[in-house]
Amino acid sequence: MIDSISSIGSLTKSSGLDKTEATGSSMSNMLGAAAGAVATGVAGPSFGSFLADAAKGALDSVKQGEAMSFAGIQGKATTREVVDAVMEANRTLQTAVALRDKVVSAYLEVSKMQI
Repeated sequence: MIDSISSIGSLTKSSGLDKTEATGSSMSNMLGAAAGAVATGVAGPSFGSFLADAAKGALDSVKQGEAMSFAGIQGKATTREVVDAVMEANRTLQTAVALRDKVVSAYLEVSKMQI
């Protein structure tokens, strides 16, 4: 069930904007690297790579909760282990939804600004 949404990269592809997207991603990589170099004096991971790692960790947490619930149904895991894994997946999902809501809210605020 969760495997069908594991390819997040396919969601960012659009049919008519491939050239623009490639330019935008290379620009964001350059800007992220430049900002990291300015802030710390040493080139480090970009903000985009940080978000990608966070999304991967969230997806792994949800997958672990799902796997643990199946193990509980099969009798291979205790109730406590199932509840802990599912609650962790729930916290992760709530955090992701709250983050999404903040990003959407910020986007709407920026779009309302007059230029």
